[in-house]
Amino acid sequence: MPHFFIKKENIENNSIKINDIENYRHIAKSLRSRIGEKLLLIDENQIQYETIITDINSNEILCKIEKSYPSKRDLEFDLYLAQTPLRSDAQQTIIEKATEIGVRAVYPIITDNCALNKSALEKKHEKWQKIMFEASKQCERAQIPTCYKPCSLEEVLNNKFDKIIVFGERSTEMSLKHYLTKNPTKKSEKILIIIGPEGGFSQKEFKFFKEKNLPIITLGDLILKAETAIILGLGCIVYEYQG
Repeated sequence: MPHFFIKKENIENNSIKINDIENYRHIAKSLRSRIGEKLLLIDENQIQYETIITDINSNEILCKIEKSYPSKRDLEFDLYLAQTPLRSDAQQTIIEKATEIGVRAVYPIITDNCALNKSALEKKHEKWQKIMFEASKQCERAQIPTCYKPCSLEEVLNNKFDKIIVFGERSTEMSLKHYLTKNPTKKSEKILIIIGPEGGFSQKEFKFFKEKNLPIITLGDLILKAETAIILGLGCIVYEYQG
């Protein structure tokens, strides 16, 4: 069932009016939806509505609410990702998959081995946010995550997190399984995952992590591409919480 974000203000007398241009065009023009078809809508309060289209005119769509309930399409803890952006389609894949896995936000971080400069990254910011929006619709997320503007490691760490985990491809300090066994994820915690570029973090950056007393975690003996490590790391954290 197609899934779209709406505003609470557009709900009245068990009916929902869809009149914003983007949703209208997508539903009426791209999907060519017709009266009698069903739509799944969600408002800013994370209430989900199962609806049926009752009218489509030149500038709005009317839907009758058949059922409404709080959405469950969200994690019970806040998962954040700080990662060094990659070139080409790899970064788009990371943004899309991180959204599907349930991250609350992504911080594109500029590190010593970053393949792109700050100005190039800033030009991509709007596109990454749009990918998050579209991915949220496709996987029926209760909230649209945020893609922050490119920043430094220091700027990310100015925010308050309950846990911060650095993934290092050549680290042998501790496995993720061991770390999460000793430090299990709790409901409503804010957890930040930090992952570097294909070339890894620099020695200066590893020194910075140690000075901040941040755990440097390994995902195993295999050397993974950055996008693979990100998807695996995020997925393992969600799995360990739900398990």
